Amino acid sequence: MTLVLKIHPDHPEIKKIERVVEILKSDGIFVYPTDTIYGLGCDIFNKEAVEKIYQLKGRDRRKPLSIICSDIKEAAKYAIIQDYAYRLMKKVLPGPYTFVLKARSEIPKTFLPKNRTVGIRIPNNQICLEAAKKLGNPIITTSLNISGQEVMASPSQLSKELTNKIDVIIDAGVLPRQPSSIIDLSGDKPIILREGLGDLTLFKY
Repeated sequence: MTLVLKIHPDHPEIKKIERVVEILKSDGIFVYPTDTIYGLGCDIFNKEAVEKIYQLKGRDRRKPLSIICSDIKEAAKYAIIQDYAYRLMKKVLPGPYTFVLKARSEIPKTFLPKNRTVGIRIPNNQICLEAAKKLGNPIITTSLNISGQEVMASPSQLSKELTNKIDVIIDAGVLPRQPSSIIDLSGDKPIILREGLGDLTLFKY
C-alpha cells in the first residue's frame, strides 16, 4: 500500500524523513516536491529501484537520469566541478537549476550516457535535500510523468494504477509545471540547454 505523507516544506519532520529513507533503502521509489516540479526518485545505488522508475515512466534507458545532492560538497564527490563552475553554482544554489557535469567513477554506469556526464540538482526545497542527506548519498530525480506526456503538477493527478506502483508520496499540494533550467558546465564555459525557472544572466556570454 502506498504511504502518503504531508511534510512541512521549511521544517521537515525528521521522523517522517527517516521513514522515507527506510523505504528507499528497501528498494522503494517515491514522489517528492522540489522547487520546480514533483520528482520521482530512489537511491541511485539501488539497481532494482532505478529499473522500477524506468519501467513506470516508460523511459528510454539511453536517456540519462539526474540526481539530487544535499549540497555542493556532496556533488563534488560524484561530478568533476571546475573552478569557474563551482563559483557559478555557489552563487545560485540551492535553486531551480540542473547542472550537467562530467561524472566521477562513483556514479553507477547503468544510467550514464556515452559522454559520461551527469545532471546535478540541489533544489531549494528542504524535503528532498533532507532525504538525500539522511540517505547518505544522492537520490534519482526525474519528472513525475509518463515519458512524452505532460508533467503532473500534483500527485493527485496520478492514476490509481501508477499510485499503487509507488511506495511513498510526499504531497505538498500543487506545484508550478515549469521545470528547472539546464546548464552544461562540463566544458570551458556555460551552455544553456534549457531555459526554465531561475535567473540565467550569470550563464550568458
